[in-house]
Amino acid sequence: MSIKKAIVFLLSLLLLCAGLYYLFKGHRKPEGENIQASVNNGKKVYTQVCLACHMADGGGVPHMNPPLSNTSYVLGDKTALIKIVLNGFNEDVQINGKTYSNNMTPHADLSDRQIADVLTYVRNSFGNKASAVTPDEVKKVRRMISPIKN
Repeated sequence: MSIKKAIVFLLSLLLLCAGLYYLFKGHRKPEGENIQASVNNGKKVYTQVCLACHMADGGGVPHMNPPLSNTSYVLGDKTALIKIVLNGFNEDVQINGKTYSNNMTPHADLSDRQIADVLTYVRNSFGNKASAVTPDEVKKVRRMISPIKN
C-alpha cells in the first residue's frame, strides 16, 4: 500500500469515526434540556403516585407524611432516596424537629425511568435544587437490593 493510499484511508477512517461520534454522542441535548424533560415526566409520575400522600406542594401531612422540601432525604444521598422509593419506608423520621410516622409503600413496580424522573422532579421542585437522578443509577440500586439469582 502506498503512503498516499494509507493517508487517504486513515483520513477516511477518521472522518467516519467523527461522524459516528457526532451521531451517537455529540448530538445530545444539553444537560439542562435533559433535566427539564425528566422533571416534566416526573411531575406526571408524582401526580399519579406521590401526590395523595406528599400533597401538591410537597408539604406532606403533619405527623404522617414528611415534606419533600429542603430535607436531607431528598437533597442528600441519591442511593438512599432510590432505596426508599423501591423498598418503601416504615420508620419514624424526624424532619425539622417534627416526627412523621406513616408508612410509605414500596414502588418497585415503577420503571427505572419513572423513578429517575419522579426523583429528579422532587429534587428540583418545592424550592429544591439538586442534581438529576438517572435511570442507570436506579438500575444499579435495584440490582444491589435485589440481585439477579442464577
